[in-house]
Amino acid sequence: MKAVRLVEVGKPLEMQEIPIPPLGSKDILVRVRAAGICHSDVHYRAGKSPVYPLPMTLGHEVAGVVEQVGSKTTLVKPGDRVCLHYMVTCGDCYYCSTGNEQFCQHGLMLGHFTDGGYAEYIVVPERNALPLPAEIPFESGAILMCASATSYHALRKSRLKPAESVAVFGIGGLGISAIQLARVSGALDVFAVDINTQKLALAQHYGAIPIHARQVDPVEEIHKLTGGKGVDVSLELIGLPATMQQSVKCLAPFGRAVIVGISDIPLSVDTYRDLVGKETEIIGSNDHLLQELPMVIELARRGSLDVSHAVTNTLPLDAAAINRTFDALEKFDTNVRSVIIP
Repeated sequence: MKAVRLVEVGKPLEMQEIPIPPLGSKDILVRVRAAGICHSDVHYRAGKSPVYPLPMTLGHEVAGVVEQVGSKTTLVKPGDRVCLHYMVTCGDCYYCSTGNEQFCQHGLMLGHFTDGGYAEYIVVPERNALPLPAEIPFESGAILMCASATSYHALRKSRLKPAESVAVFGIGGLGISAIQLARVSGALDVFAVDINTQKLALAQHYGAIPIHARQVDPVEEIHKLTGGKGVDVSLELIGLPATMQQSVKCLAPFGRAVIVGISDIPLSVDTYRDLVGKETEIIGSNDHLLQELPMVIELARRGSLDVSHAVTNTLPLDAAAINRTFDALEKFDTNVRSVIIP
């Protein structure tokens, strides 16, 4: 089969012909119909987050059709539409047994520590497959598996309560989902912070209050729009030192800043003015949980979570096209989400 793979850190991805993976008794073979390009993939290519072993097929946002099933599978059958949870876990360790499988001692993330979806086919354990309703296109199903699910997990970590206010820093795939999920969760006001006019227009379409960070200071603007209070919850989805600091500084007393974006630069905090003095919290949010995915899918099925407008570009399974998309993402010079259609 064809697969686009990271062969060497810091180098362009390459197209390779590799064998279709062998099928275990509890595994399924999925024909990939859509694979999202996430900003994390760009970090993997750059070496900000180590990938091993190399070469590795990237891609952790995957949806497709079941082609073949192992002898001991019971949940899916050939022809089923599925989207894939990207954490392949043991199911038995302490973290798995407590429902925190993102820290599984033997866990392998698709496209990070085991081959992912930038390929024609992928093999995963049956338990990683979730039914994809006919109402949801494959492209949307793919990005639900990371962009939407990671935002949902971050909002759960934030302990958002009805009538609270939220600031979302970074209106990419995660940000568009975060805006809608915050509103579904009862947020009174949602502020969208970005430097891309098109992304801010999309955020406004979903009910957010846009803040253009090149035209105004976002912290000052948020305090101005909230009558000097600040927001109860902020989500940092970019991974830049400046936006991480802004996500903390814009908080109201007792506010919670949830850091999702990946950065290799430490966060500097004015502990008295921004943390202790207001009794705020800085919370790390890592990935999401299998148990959260059915709710994300159901919200999408009902139309409460619409990611169709988040898919702003589709491209073939082609190394050159994917590398160009990575280059644009690296410069934050792209729209919301690109999806590979093999």
